[in-house]
Amino acid sequence: MAEIKSYKMLIGGQWVDAESGETFITVNPATGEPLARVPKAGDADVDKAVKAARKALPAWKALTQAQRNEYMYKIAAAIRENAKELATCEALEHGTPYQDAFGVCMGAAGKFEYAANIALALMGIQIPMEKGQLSYFKRGPMGVAALVIPWNFPIIMLAVKASAALAVGNTCVIKPPSINSMTDLVFARVIQSAGLPDGVVNIITGSGETTGKTLCCHPDVDVIGFTGSSETGQNVLKYASDTVKKCVMELGGNNPVLVYPDADLDALVGVLGFRQFNNCGQHCSGPGRYYVHEKVYDAFLQKLAAFADSIKVGDPLEEGTFMGPVVSKAQQKKIEDYVDGAVKEGATLYYTRKKTPEQEKGAYVMPTIVSDCTHDMKIAREEVFGPVAVIIKWRDGDDLVKLANDSPYGLCAHVWTRNLALALQLADALEVGNVFINCQTLSEEQSWGTNVKASGLGREGGLEGLKEFTDLKEITIDYKTF
Repeated sequence: MAEIKSYKMLIGGQWVDAESGETFITVNPATGEPLARVPKAGDADVDKAVKAARKALPAWKALTQAQRNEYMYKIAAAIRENAKELATCEALEHGTPYQDAFGVCMGAAGKFEYAANIALALMGIQIPMEKGQLSYFKRGPMGVAALVIPWNFPIIMLAVKASAALAVGNTCVIKPPSINSMTDLVFARVIQSAGLPDGVVNIITGSGETTGKTLCCHPDVDVIGFTGSSETGQNVLKYASDTVKKCVMELGGNNPVLVYPDADLDALVGVLGFRQFNNCGQHCSGPGRYYVHEKVYDAFLQKLAAFADSIKVGDPLEEGTFMGPVVSKAQQKKIEDYVDGAVKEGATLYYTRKKTPEQEKGAYVMPTIVSDCTHDMKIAREEVFGPVAVIIKWRDGDDLVKLANDSPYGLCAHVWTRNLALALQLADALEVGNVFINCQTLSEEQSWGTNVKASGLGREGGLEGLKEFTDLKEITIDYKTF
């Protein structure tokens, strides 16, 4: 067994242990072996981090946009210089195949550059007034941002939130997912190597139930950026309510895929097959339930199974691996319980494969297709968040929009048809924040998120994502009096 390395938190420009001296261990999901020892922050550590961010705020927000952008470009350069180490950390601690993790690191660098560039476009708004008067909105940072990072993409999600918050003048206290704490502590070291002033970025590690709760309740935090389950999001809103903090939240989803008989099945499987099994299906934007027309149902299953059969599952550090383990044994059990439950309810286990003895030791879930599902099955109603395709047959006369909208979630939907008029009608009728028609593309310029149902508040990415971390101050002058 390899030696377990210890890591420290970043508070006020200093690398520190928790005041209590308490620590916890993160685990390699591919082997089940201990990987890293990280501090377990308590209330005193959270308070120190927030105070450090508050102290750094006046000078950071007083910088010109061009001055802040210089730091953002240096962060991007530092990420690229350290991409191999970062990618290895994510592969070891999260199970992401190395080549995917390396691409994620390159994407993280791009997030900081894009946020810097687009922040230049955040200008004030002039309001028409009567002659002799001027009224305008001026944008400024919210203040201290608490950024609570999800476990499914620890590096890119930290980059998305921190780049937006920092670019427009906020200071940050970041709480990584406890299960991926080593990865984000190394990422914080890379960010800090860009020469940021002390206290602009602080990172504390611990559980969501204790460290995360204390951070979200802290009276000196002005805005919360959170990604996670809808249930945890509800708790965050409760914590934030005492001090009326703004919350930017991307929460759960169970995204419907509407497949019409004229759909290009090869293109569909190429796009959503990748999305279904890449990162073990641990994507907020991934397919949740496929409604496939009976005329193409069998053909679709065959093509999706062929795609799944081509996937190499194995060691995340091994070249050519497409799927590593899921993030933890607990997540593995949750996913496999959904599959077992669906079969007991009458669904068919259409495709899976046996694990090797080495895979049995880790948190591996094989690519899985469950057919003959019904809309009311638990596996079709809840967020599985794994490499499991849930297939439901629909027939002429079924109200597909009603079925798609019959969900507590409203994150995104996928539509596959060659009928453009129908596709656009569906896009208007679907109760979601994002609709993908015959594609799935998430570019730097696009914003992601929703205000629909239990799937979130606000957006991330693009110009709209930066706006979420700013406040509008209205200033009105009667210049006839001067």
